[in-house]
Amino acid sequence: MTELSNRPVERALGLLAVVSESGETTLTECAREAGLAPSTALRLLRTLEQTGFVHRTEDGVFHPGHRLIQLGARALGNDSLVSLTEPALRALAAETGESAYLSARTADDGVVYLAQAEGSRSIRHVSWVGQSFPLDGSAAGQAVRGDVPDCGYAAAVSAVEPDVLAIAAPIRSPKGVIAAVSIVGPVYRIDEDRQRQLGELALAEADRISAELGADESSRTETGPVDEEDPA
Repeated sequence: MTELSNRPVERALGLLAVVSESGETTLTECAREAGLAPSTALRLLRTLEQTGFVHRTEDGVFHPGHRLIQLGARALGNDSLVSLTEPALRALAAETGESAYLSARTADDGVVYLAQAEGSRSIRHVSWVGQSFPLDGSAAGQAVRGDVPDCGYAAAVSAVEPDVLAIAAPIRSPKGVIAAVSIVGPVYRIDEDRQRQLGELALAEADRISAELGADESSRTETGPVDEEDPA
């Protein structure tokens, strides 16, 4: 009886593994890989979609959902990208007194914070590691898209939270933009000159990380994220 009652869970987890490992897949492919009838796979995928563990696009393709990405982000302490960027985040937080973040694009057109170094100011932005927010309008969203002004970094006020200013610069690999470095703080403390200073600091660290990943200087002029087949 116990074995029978666990079968739906096992099937759902099997489908979740298929979607996660493939990055994007159709219902037919999911059902075949998981060894399920298409009707059973669709029923379980709808439940996973409703709970945010998978995301289905208009053309019926399934991707990892925001909740799965958030859970993964919380377990990324030893991930190579997080480990690579932690010294830069700590340096930015120490030099500026503001909180510094690493963020990446999600499959459902969002951004998720992967790591943070908390600022030293008494009023500071607290940890949002594992939290996601829309690409549109946010500084990190512009950066992970590679859609930044000529200065090399993007800035946005109250895009995700009221009275908060974020500045973000893209991290690039040889294949394109894979992540972003952000500095986040209260609007009242960051005037135009301070914003420019923070932007230049974020850009310098993002460029240094990009160089370690093998991106050359010319990639600064290239826009766009990595191909969906090779996500960050």
